[in-house]
Amino acid sequence: MYSLNRAQIIGNLTRDPELRTTASGQSVVNFGVATNRQFKDASGAKQEQVEFHNVVAWGKLADICSQYLGKGRKVFLEGRLQTREWEGQDGNKRKSTEIVADNMIMLDKSGAPASGGGESFSAASAGAPATMPAPTPAPIDEIQVEDIPF
Repeated sequence: MYSLNRAQIIGNLTRDPELRTTASGQSVVNFGVATNRQFKDASGAKQEQVEFHNVVAWGKLADICSQYLGKGRKVFLEGRLQTREWEGQDGNKRKSTEIVADNMIMLDKSGAPASGGGESFSAASAGAPATMPAPTPAPIDEIQVEDIPF
């Protein structure tokens, strides 16, 4: 019997990514993403529900998220759900479910509303060596593929 643990969300970052490095030198980044849905309740009134998701990315994808994402940016994220448990300093048990991202697509330009296009990054391709042509000058609010260092 097979099982599937896959999450896909499109939303806006609720805070800037926080990049850390593990003792072994691995990059890890944490950030939050808000998603919302609109629906009509039983009386026909329009309602909106917001969900907040914790996201973690590792390795080169963590470095990319840290460098190019910021609060308010719209992203598509794909990964798996993971639940962690630990004991807090107060002795109480804590539990958190997060999305461990392995693909990310930026859906807007930096500081601009969604433009319909975006750059795609994945954990699998982020580690692959690549040679890039010399970067070309670009406006501050726009990232060019040539400027990405991999």
